[in-house]
Amino acid sequence: METMTTMDAATQAQARERLDALWARGCEFLGCEVAILGGAMSWISERNLVNAISQAGGFGVIAAGSMPAEILRTEIRETRALMEASGGLKPFGINLITMHPDLDDLISVCLEENISHVVLAGGLPTGESIRRLKSGGIRVLCFAPALALAKKLIRTGADALIIEGTEAGGHIGPVATSILAQEILPEIRDVPVFIAGGIGRGEAIVSYLEMGASGVQLGTRFVCATECIAHPNFKQAFIRGRARDAMPTLQIDERFPVIPVRALPNEGTRLFMEKQRDVVARFERGEIDQKAGQMEIEHFWAGALKRAAIDGDVENGSIMAGQSVGLITCEQPAREIIAELCEQAVHSLAARPGVGA
Repeated sequence: METMTTMDAATQAQARERLDALWARGCEFLGCEVAILGGAMSWISERNLVNAISQAGGFGVIAAGSMPAEILRTEIRETRALMEASGGLKPFGINLITMHPDLDDLISVCLEENISHVVLAGGLPTGESIRRLKSGGIRVLCFAPALALAKKLIRTGADALIIEGTEAGGHIGPVATSILAQEILPEIRDVPVFIAGGIGRGEAIVSYLEMGASGVQLGTRFVCATECIAHPNFKQAFIRGRARDAMPTLQIDERFPVIPVRALPNEGTRLFMEKQRDVVARFERGEIDQKAGQMEIEHFWAGALKRAAIDGDVENGSIMAGQSVGLITCEQPAREIIAELCEQAVHSLAARPGVGA
């Protein structure tokens, strides 16, 4: 196969123009050079990774997760300081969890700190949350797990949508990225739509852009960015992992619904199953109510992910990873990852009949 290094320069240029045109709407919306968002991953989507992605032309996103408001404020300011010291301010956004008990305070921080984009995740956001953000000129992105909800979010005021398939890492829905794309992209033209879940190469990016997407979001691929603060043990687990290894967790009792979490199986997976059994047993003995039990189950993952991603305990912690983990072979700078994705996308377009003729 002809490589980018031997391909005719005119063909490369024409293919690159085509790629730029395909994601022009996404680039304009985000204010960056390439319409690639960094997926917000708790504990590791912080200033270092966000800066690296944004400096490379993408769009870094801080994962607020369970941060208190003042911690988020500090992270925003430290991110800007790092950017100023390493290439200048670049666009970046904040991912807020809609179920966070202090969501209103976190929104206030985003408004006070003049954040340009906020991603609302972890549930269906309220119209009031969207209105507050937009009142300060913030562009709001929301996750849409189905066409009906996509339309509702647009009516509520969402400026852009992200559709994430079950191939993604962390908390997932039941539908594959390819199906969601076929369901939503032909119907939604009013706002930019970004695709997430299972994307690890440029050819896949092109396929979704040609279907009507404005850009993509990648999380798993950036775990092994050199700038990512994830523990070396965590990164090595990703490099060794295969696509088939990234499996969703199971729910053992319908009274305690569990949002599946895709991760590489280990002792931590077994501990999660034990946690569910323990909660069910204590509930049946009348020691805890259903709400308290549900919260215990959900809180398991925050600590388990930190143990693996930050502390390096990849046996007992949670190694949340998408199925694209099988495409990771080494640690690379974020700039190199983005350049590689773009090169693959350009090569895919350049191979089309008539390009460069």
